[in-house]
Amino acid sequence: MSVVEVAREAYREALPALSASLVGGLLAGVVLGGMRSELRAVEGLFVLVPALLATRGNVYGSLGARLATALHQGLIEPRVRGGDERLRAAVAAALIDGLLVSALAAVAAYGVLGALGLPSAPLLTLVAIASVAGVLTGIVLATAVVLVVFAGYRRGYNPDTIVGPVVTTTGDVFGLLFLLLSVRLVLALLGGGG
Repeated sequence: MSVVEVAREAYREALPALSASLVGGLLAGVVLGGMRSELRAVEGLFVLVPALLATRGNVYGSLGARLATALHQGLIEPRVRGGDERLRAAVAAALIDGLLVSALAAVAAYGVLGALGLPSAPLLTLVAIASVAGVLTGIVLATAVVLVVFAGYRRGYNPDTIVGPVVTTTGDVFGLLFLLLSVRLVLALLGGGG
């Protein structure tokens, strides 16, 4: 394959996913802009948002890479089957990692804000918000990653090329939507933001 053919193939695979990522990023910005009252109600939440979004990409991007590698090596089939132990283990590990990293990000944000002498919501509030958002976003991201990697692979696309933009876009849009939902839910259950 010549350099031009390789470049053409890369653009053919990547441009649709990158275009969707652009639109998704704009939607995520609209959601974030609509969270003004929640960001004011929970002191320290604004510090937590970038950490939560970044960790989603890391955890579920890793899941996508694991699945793509397993497909390329023939270790799994590009079909969702309940009996595929490798697929179940990879998804379960990603969901657990996502939950743990969400809680850890909340603890770290609380600690950094405290060390800097900045106001913060109670630790329980931040951890609860991050954990609920982490579980909900994780379910959507794990599903999206599995479906996109398998569908792309079956259609002849390199899953490594498309999984990054899909994880980023899905994580940003649903991460912020579920963060908004989590803030409202946790504040309703725990009362106030501190």
